[in-house]
Amino acid sequence: MAQKNSPTLYWNRSLQREETEKVYGDSFLKSVYGNPLGLILANQLLTRPFLSKLYGLYQSSWLSRRKIEPFIRDFRISMSDFEEGPFTSFNQFFIRRFKKNSRTITKNPNEMPAFAEGRYLAFDRIKEEQTFPIKGKFLSIEKLLEKKEMARPFLNGPMLIARLCPSDYHRFHFPDEGEIITHYTISGGLHSVNPVALSCKEDIFITNERQVTLLRTKNFGQLAYIEVGAMMVGKIVQSHQDKNFRRGDEKGYFLFGGSTVIVLGQPGAWIPSQDILENTQKKLETLVKLGDVIAKTYQS
Repeated sequence: MAQKNSPTLYWNRSLQREETEKVYGDSFLKSVYGNPLGLILANQLLTRPFLSKLYGLYQSSWLSRRKIEPFIRDFRISMSDFEEGPFTSFNQFFIRRFKKNSRTITKNPNEMPAFAEGRYLAFDRIKEEQTFPIKGKFLSIEKLLEKKEMARPFLNGPMLIARLCPSDYHRFHFPDEGEIITHYTISGGLHSVNPVALSCKEDIFITNERQVTLLRTKNFGQLAYIEVGAMMVGKIVQSHQDKNFRRGDEKGYFLFGGSTVIVLGQPGAWIPSQDILENTQKKLETLVKLGDVIAKTYQS
């Protein structure tokens, strides 16, 4: 995991190699989070929701179309995996869908498919005294969910964190079939979720705006599914409107900005994949494709 002035490294599971992440707005993030005055500016202005909403309006306008081609080129995005445009705005490009059959969702009931395509961290058991992989005290489950009664089933259970870069696919999915128990929004700021920011301000996941959905699944017990807002994320959209869902169904999407999805499980229900756990111990995120195996039940 990157520190303030170090490159952001991650493990590419598909290619089985370590890679360096090209960070969108890298110089800006370092100037903001790398000094006390920048942090004051972030806290007082840059993380205010109204600013992200205004920027989101621009990203949804036809004026933003000119950014699409340079973005694809600079971040070497393989558009062959995605449905074709034309895209009328940058945000329409940003929430592009995968082509049918370009990703495979594991059908094995004992295997949990990746609910997002991004860079994963994993923990088999969250303890109150555990330290966060970047620095500082670990965020408590109660503070993350902001409701003690919601947190109780997940104490000492497993956790997966998927970080989505601006260049990534920004739709997120259900990891199993089941039903929605409840959903609520927690208001907060909109700090960046990039490792540069997290290395300077370790409480971002419990102070940023987030949406929480409690799920009852067929194979993995209850899950707390949390979408974390971030700097310049115009909106978190819950596109799935039914109470019931199937494995792999789209749950929603983020409009422009890097974002994070966190999934909490009950103790003893499932365990994250060994490679993600080992890389997390090395403070290294694992890039995983949508639908690939990220956890298994203890019975498998």
